[in-house]
Amino acid sequence: MSAIAQLAARFDVLQYGQVADLAESFALMAMRSKDWNTELPSALVTGGVHGYETSGVHGALSFFRCACASLCWARQLVGGALCEPWAYERVQRWNFDAVDPNRSFKSNSAAKECAALMQLIAPLRGQFGMHMDLHETTDTDESEFRPALAARDGKAFEPGMIPDGFYLVDDAANSQPAFQAAIIEAVQRVTHIAPADQQGRLIGSPIVSPGVIQYELKGLGLCASMSGARYTTTTEVYPDSPRTTPEQCIRAQVTAVCAGLDFLIKNGGSPA
Repeated sequence: MSAIAQLAARFDVLQYGQVADLAESFALMAMRSKDWNTELPSALVTGGVHGYETSGVHGALSFFRCACASLCWARQLVGGALCEPWAYERVQRWNFDAVDPNRSFKSNSAAKECAALMQLIAPLRGQFGMHMDLHETTDTDESEFRPALAARDGKAFEPGMIPDGFYLVDDAANSQPAFQAAIIEAVQRVTHIAPADQQGRLIGSPIVSPGVIQYELKGLGLCASMSGARYTTTTEVYPDSPRTTPEQCIRAQVTAVCAGLDFLIKNGGSPA
């Protein structure tokens, strides 16, 4: 909260909701460019949709705090750096109600965090040229969270492999290969890109280009689907790799956002 408060000199900092468990409550906070102008193209950056994915939170904060100063003047920016504060405090994937927020960006969402963020963004839909949602894929996905999901849903757990490196999730219904490639090109100077497994896949999905897979973002209720932006992606870093550090993971997230904004600027920034 103190880190977000420090952004008030550059952004309008606002509380757009609140979530609580049996003992505590947590404010949902967002930042928006001052003097918002509907005539200018805009970008949305979200992090911490899964609270335990640390570089998504700190990457978003680092970006809004000090990165891309040469780019920010040309953008209208909205950001939610910690979309699931309860899970961040408890190193959890799900929210207090055992709902996965990044499968819940749908109408009548069962996740209060998602419903609040969608309500915040709803008046701005159609104005965004870019939406980047910052995530991690960790060893605990395989050791803790996927087994818990299978147990909750009464299904057999099928072991998988965690990709070693950075990768992106493009929207299968709105593929933007040049946008994804520009981000991969920039990030590979900071940290390594995840290679394909022996089946040419990452986390079970075919690789469509180096470091890029595709999901049906809207059908799955993923955060990156909610804005209606022309260019969307979900970043994934691997903080447990022996080939990287937590600092590199944060830098990779910031670099990805900067590369996406740079691409947006060079290509006109139109949300259409």
